[in-house]
Amino acid sequence: MTSAGRFAPSPSGELHVGNLRTAILAWLFARSTGREFLLRVEDLDRARAGSEAGQLRDLQAVGVTWDGDVVRQTARGPLYARAIDMLERAGLTYECFCTRREIQEAASAPHAPQGAYPGTCRNLDRAELEFKRSTRPAALRLRADVTEFTVHDIRRGRFTGVVDDLVLRRNDGVTAYNLAVVVDDAAQGIDQVVRGDDLLPSTPRQAYLASLLNIPVPEYAHVPLVVNRDGARLAKRDGAVTLADLAAAGADAARVRDTLLDSLGLPPGPLANALASFDPRSLPVEPWTWPGVPGAGA
Repeated sequence: MTSAGRFAPSPSGELHVGNLRTAILAWLFARSTGREFLLRVEDLDRARAGSEAGQLRDLQAVGVTWDGDVVRQTARGPLYARAIDMLERAGLTYECFCTRREIQEAASAPHAPQGAYPGTCRNLDRAELEFKRSTRPAALRLRADVTEFTVHDIRRGRFTGVVDDLVLRRNDGVTAYNLAVVVDDAAQGIDQVVRGDDLLPSTPRQAYLASLLNIPVPEYAHVPLVVNRDGARLAKRDGAVTLADLAAAGADAARVRDTLLDSLGLPPGPLANALASFDPRSLPVEPWTWPGVPGAGA
């Protein structure tokens, strides 16, 4: 089985410098540990026409290369169906008819963690189930038997987070992200997951689900985000933050790459040059504030 790291963007628009910084880090983590580096397009949700091609160009422009073919989630439905079937046969699923609004307005179940699904549909009797089936399509939820799970992050140490009855398949028939990412990582031999700090809270759910599917839990490394000058997570509304906009402002991809490497305390130039200096233990622990167009004195 392949030992690999990965980057897995959603093709919903252009990558910004925060995405590119995380991709560079994921590449450095993988290459510095002798792993392959894979690219997966997470296109189960809305995909904007042309986004995937543009994202691949931008990754290549800053030096992020990958092994093998790009994998797309929309081509992997049978893998997800088999995983769901395994959970159903084990009695670990149930139908859920709740809308988002109903979930937000529902009181939490006694002793449930903050923000957890309250279990509204967990124990419907046959009559209730048949009635609700006649009113709207059902999502499929995991019947979790824990309320929290602990993972180890190589940068953050032990992290214990909420586990609830997470959605496995949405009511439109689309596989939910938390299931797809677990199945995909296992199928691709990915044993190292490097991604943004904002995804750390969902990691215990995914690790718990992996344990139910008899899937090895990967090594996690959650890295600090890039933020704007107000300390908010960087977004495309923050001005010139994509390679196309930065090029129009006079900063080419090489300059952007070097600025991102400098923010990590690494030398400029092709990414291979940074491998000799790369040490996860010396990486910054705080979010990095995007300074604006590189070289523009912003």
